[in-house]
Amino acid sequence: MQPRRHPTVSLTYEERASLPNNSPVAAFLLRLISIKHTNLCVSADVTSTAELLQLAEEVGDSICVLKTHADIVQDFGDRTIQGLRDVAKRRKFLVFEDRKFGDIGSTVQKQYAAGPLGIVKWAAITNAHIFPGPAIVIALEQAAKSAIAAYNTRVETEISAGTPPPSSASESDDEDSRPDASHADDDPTAWPAERQGRKPSVVSVSTTISTKTEAISPQPTPRSPELGAESMEAALERLGPPPFLRALLLLAEMSSEGNLLTGAYTEQCVAIARQHRDFVMGFVAQRSLNVEKGDNFVTMTPGVNLPPPGQEGKKMGDALGQQYNTPRKVVLEMGCDVIIVGRGILNAPDRRRAAERYRKEGWAAYEEGIRARR
Repeated sequence: MQPRRHPTVSLTYEERASLPNNSPVAAFLLRLISIKHTNLCVSADVTSTAELLQLAEEVGDSICVLKTHADIVQDFGDRTIQGLRDVAKRRKFLVFEDRKFGDIGSTVQKQYAAGPLGIVKWAAITNAHIFPGPAIVIALEQAAKSAIAAYNTRVETEISAGTPPPSSASESDDEDSRPDASHADDDPTAWPAERQGRKPSVVSVSTTISTKTEAISPQPTPRSPELGAESMEAALERLGPPPFLRALLLLAEMSSEGNLLTGAYTEQCVAIARQHRDFVMGFVAQRSLNVEKGDNFVTMTPGVNLPPPGQEGKKMGDALGQQYNTPRKVVLEMGCDVIIVGRGILNAPDRRRAAERYRKEGWAAYEEGIRARR
């Protein structure tokens, strides 16, 4: 079923980034997509840190988002997190941990912020089912805010010890009896007899609590036509780093055959998202779910694949119920914003080249759609 026409399908990514009712992370992502000319997300379904970082390096220039499954990375740890941060910063993409939370509030808070994965610390985007009810969104949002507040608050304790100089009274009383009053403080043997022996000391403890504020969302001046020739590097520099905030995608639809995320369930996802626009940036779905005035949610769509060159038109899928759509179908016909590709790139002999092929296909579908709808 094709989505009903909504004003957002006629707007560019850059125009949508400036609309109200945007999650700050969504606004950043839409600008990043516009600058890099890529609506591609690669699903990094690999099982080691080395594979994950190598894949990120290979496809980083062609993507806007890297989707991870941290719980299948056998040696996941600090090295994984730091490596991901480094590559994402250099190659300019966001990290999306495909955790698919689906439990009571207190449990998902621990799964999100604690444990060996500590997802909130490194993934700008994550996702959740809403079958536990709307409280799951509230719980995750609270966990994200707490983690960011803790990061932005630094507590420093300084402990210092020293020997105090003689009191002013002693200085006055004993001044004439010192060998050299001008240097007596530097010479303990010149102190009065009762003060010799064990030196008095003072221990000073001071605690400083400081806060820092990260940019909520980079808000560069929209490019005017005369700036269209600006280099990608300059535009990315002007965009700046991503905001240190977190965002959630709700699993509204799936690409697997016979899945139950349909009808009323999908409608409830959208209703909950509208109540939490600052945190819920959009959906994992098979079509745009922007329907009402003011909707500007980002739709990320899995199950995207291209047949091998020369086999166009071939029906695609696997033996486990996965059904594939082409970038053109997903972006042009269904109005989706970001295509998620896994095996089509992971299994390619040249992943860098395969990622660039999908990037071009996804971007061409987007540009065709904008031209057709204006």
